[in-house]
Amino acid sequence: MNMQPKIPFNKPFVAGKELYYIAQAVALGNIAADGYFTKACSKLFEERFGIHSVLMTPSCTASLEMAAILCDLKPGDEVILPSYTFVSTVNAFVRLGAKPIFVDIRSDTMNIDDTLIERAITPRTKAIFPVHYAGVACRMSRIMAIAQRHGLFVVEDAAQGVNAFYEDKALGSIGHMGAYSFHETKNYICGEGGALCINDPQFVERAEIIRDKGTNRKQFFRGLVDKYTWVDIGSSYVPSEISCAFLYAQLELLEEIAARRRASYEFYRRALKALEVEELLKLPRIPEDCRSNYHMFYILLRDRHTRDELLSHLKSQNIHAVFHYIPLHSSPMGQKFGYTENDLPVTNDISGRLLRLPLYYDITEEEQSRVVAGIRMFLEGIRES
Repeated sequence: MNMQPKIPFNKPFVAGKELYYIAQAVALGNIAADGYFTKACSKLFEERFGIHSVLMTPSCTASLEMAAILCDLKPGDEVILPSYTFVSTVNAFVRLGAKPIFVDIRSDTMNIDDTLIERAITPRTKAIFPVHYAGVACRMSRIMAIAQRHGLFVVEDAAQGVNAFYEDKALGSIGHMGAYSFHETKNYICGEGGALCINDPQFVERAEIIRDKGTNRKQFFRGLVDKYTWVDIGSSYVPSEISCAFLYAQLELLEEIAARRRASYEFYRRALKALEVEELLKLPRIPEDCRSNYHMFYILLRDRHTRDELLSHLKSQNIHAVFHYIPLHSSPMGQKFGYTENDLPVTNDISGRLLRLPLYYDITEEEQSRVVAGIRMFLEGIRES
């Protein structure tokens, strides 16, 4: 039995004044919604990332659902997206009756292959939902050009992309809309939380209504109407002020957190480079026009069997590494939309070989060295056998 301390895959953290700000929120007397800290988080994102309007939400899922409603998606409409993503990306519009059109991914970044998007467009296509995997941007200039040619909306799923950039533009600030996540597994956290980034002003007024249960409550508070009432569809997409108080403390340390994650990412990269040279694994790539937020560090093994065996080996060493998404097109729901497992060959190949390594705010070099040693022991054992 291995008696070494467990290295978790992720560890939520308190970086600064989180508990102090929660106490302040309670003292201010508004812990339900849209208090001081909720507004402060929105303002910080708008000013820091050049986003027209940011609405804080309870989750990235809620943000994506709002975006789908704002795109006015209806039964029979089609939305283009990668299959290699979390289920919230597709649920956001399938729940409205729209159909997913899955496109294969690039083998270098795991992002949607922008060279395949245009051929997937039909007269029923209404939107593209690119997903920025691991905090590395999709090729947004090409995606936006395609969308403009065909009159399509673009919603960036930037759940993993907060404080990452493409051609010096913040992810979430490029498409018509974007969605952020502050789940405890992300770089900046509040347990559960999200934000809807709106870059096209035409969506702002309706977004506020949808967010507030379909009422014009915001207009009432601004004195624009003498009473508020039900005017559109909507739901409770407003987060707790407590969550935003916690998050604001993390956002105050935006660059400090990014720097620590970069250092951990670069440690893995340096330490594992020799194994890549020996062609025992492949390391992640960040294109020159992208500035990552170092959300995760993954390795690609030569096949699924090797990945699964390495996963078991690390577990025996008390190291918690994990694989990632089961491709949506090969899921039971994907099959209901007519897809088969072999429809997207790159997605199928990558998803079976990818392994994510422990990476969190306060991971130590000693812990990372144990992870690297475990990987090296296993892979060098395979080479010699």
